[in-house]
Amino acid sequence: MQIPKDATLLRIFLGEADMWQGHPAFEAIVRKARELHLAGATVLRGPLGFGHSSRLHSAKILRLSENLPLVVEIVDSEEKIEAFLPILGEMVGSGLVTLEKVRVIQYGPSNNNT
Repeated sequence: MQIPKDATLLRIFLGEADMWQGHPAFEAIVRKARELHLAGATVLRGPLGFGHSSRLHSAKILRLSENLPLVVEIVDSEEKIEAFLPILGEMVGSGLVTLEKVRVIQYGPSNNNT
């Protein structure tokens, strides 16, 4: 799969406890991106954060219900990301979604034989 040198980075900020159709929202987003053949997606888990409620979510050892912050990052062409946004809008109830232009340095298998 080829991705253009000038691409778009989609970031979705949400919580671990966010759900969509009975599944964790972050997992549903990544699976949908894969189904639609977007170039790739990564979920990042944060040890501390807060959102629109200003309530801190922390990875304290003794906490049972953490609902830690998550960031889903997806990079692909601007056209494919823009086409994904309406689908994403149905999946994200409350969360911050950002877009930014990025320059892809390398994609696909490297020339290393390691």
